[in-house]
Amino acid sequence: MVGTPSRHRCVERHGYFRALSHLASMVDSASRAHLVRLLVPKEATIRQSFVQNNLPSSGLIARLGLFDATMIVMGGIVGSGIFITPYVVARLVHTPALILGAWVAGGALALIGAFVYAELGDRMPKVGGQYAYLREAYHPAVGFLYGWVSLLVIHAGGSAATAVTFASYFHELSHGAIPEKAVAVLAVAVLAAINCIGVRAGSRVQSGFMILRIAAVVLVVGGGAWFLVHPPALLTADKTGGWRPLLDRPAGFDLLTAFGAAMVPVMFAYGGWQSSNYIAPEIREPRKTLPRALLLGVVGVVVLYVVANFVYVQVLTPAALGSTDVPASAVMRLALGQRGAVLIAIAIALSTLGFLSQAMLTYPRVYFAMAQDGVLPRRFAHLESRSRVPAAAILLQAAVTIAVVVLGTFEQILSYVVVMDWLFFGLTAACLFVFRARERRLAASPETPERNSASRVPGHPWTTGTFVVAAWLIVIDTIYKYPHNAGVAVCILLAGIPVYFLLRRHSKGVIGPK
Repeated sequence: MVGTPSRHRCVERHGYFRALSHLASMVDSASRAHLVRLLVPKEATIRQSFVQNNLPSSGLIARLGLFDATMIVMGGIVGSGIFITPYVVARLVHTPALILGAWVAGGALALIGAFVYAELGDRMPKVGGQYAYLREAYHPAVGFLYGWVSLLVIHAGGSAATAVTFASYFHELSHGAIPEKAVAVLAVAVLAAINCIGVRAGSRVQSGFMILRIAAVVLVVGGGAWFLVHPPALLTADKTGGWRPLLDRPAGFDLLTAFGAAMVPVMFAYGGWQSSNYIAPEIREPRKTLPRALLLGVVGVVVLYVVANFVYVQVLTPAALGSTDVPASAVMRLALGQRGAVLIAIAIALSTLGFLSQAMLTYPRVYFAMAQDGVLPRRFAHLESRSRVPAAAILLQAAVTIAVVVLGTFEQILSYVVVMDWLFFGLTAACLFVFRARERRLAASPETPERNSASRVPGHPWTTGTFVVAAWLIVIDTIYKYPHNAGVAVCILLAGIPVYFLLRRHSKGVIGPK
């Protein structure tokens, strides 16, 4: 039966402490203190041994290596964002310096986030990733609320936005042969079925799609570079002004809020590196492999995004970039004509399918972990006997994503996702302060084994604090700019509180820190 070894270990550990308590009650206080000093460290050593030896407690099997994990990190980020959201940024700030500045600032923030999640993954390579960190650092209810809004807002919204993007490109290529929503729904259903086959199969499909996504961005950059080197004479004469002025309005509060608003779609495009942490138990040597994959993947994406947006700005100009909702196609049409536009549309359609595949691979592990804790129905903690994947949790993710596709629009989904995603990004990064404080308290005891950490956030606490503050500033700015949509997201979050206590009351599972 799945999870039996873990339960046996728990029984043994509880029995160990019952015996310790009984023995301690039979001796005087001095002898008791000596006994505790001798025996309590054994529990810490046992716990450390479980982590270092990657002993499975979830029933999931470690089958993924560094390449797979890096592709998952990049695959969690590169979806529809780089191909669509640049026009949203250009409508909010209107000079090359501000547009590129937003993407560079977003990349720096994403890199700090990668360092934060690398340390968290090193400390706690558990299924569910972010859900587990929040549960262990604060309270099981906080972890549940993250899983709740992930299911209904963050994961479903991001996946639905990408499905809608795929459908719009498919609609353009097929000349409207099939309704867009039908295409989006079908794509979600097919990819959910593929990921039910097994984690290795899902990872291979996702890695293949990730290579196509990299190729799509390189294709846009190459086409734009060719156009810049060989521009038509008429368009060369029309391109005046260059990079001046640097600002589109006087420095002040209005500029600050406009730049903050531009950071919202930028961070939506950069978000997703945390999804690799969800599947930590399925990565070989996760304490070593996961941090490396996070840093390699995020750096690779930052380079792709900044170079692509430099090409957008140089080829289209900020005004033209803001006037088209398909900037990648516009660049390729200028570079290679209609053939180029069709080629990039095909590449983008395939790459968005890859993001959906990655979503169906990683997101359901959060609900699997929640079901193991007893805060979702036990059915979602079931692993298929042959594939060893949580098929029920995958189907749950697919069903909610399809509902969001049918009921929502891209801009509404974007607003829902950003406010909740970055609220919990900030809370998750703040977990490091909690864990390091606990570590300092334990280090004060000479009997506590020294923790051998392979990954630490450079510049902590300043860098981690900067990330937390920036995350919550994005949340505040999103609420200010989109109060209705953000309000809906907050209401969904608060609705999870009574649901948590209801599920907890009716659950027979163990809830809380292990």
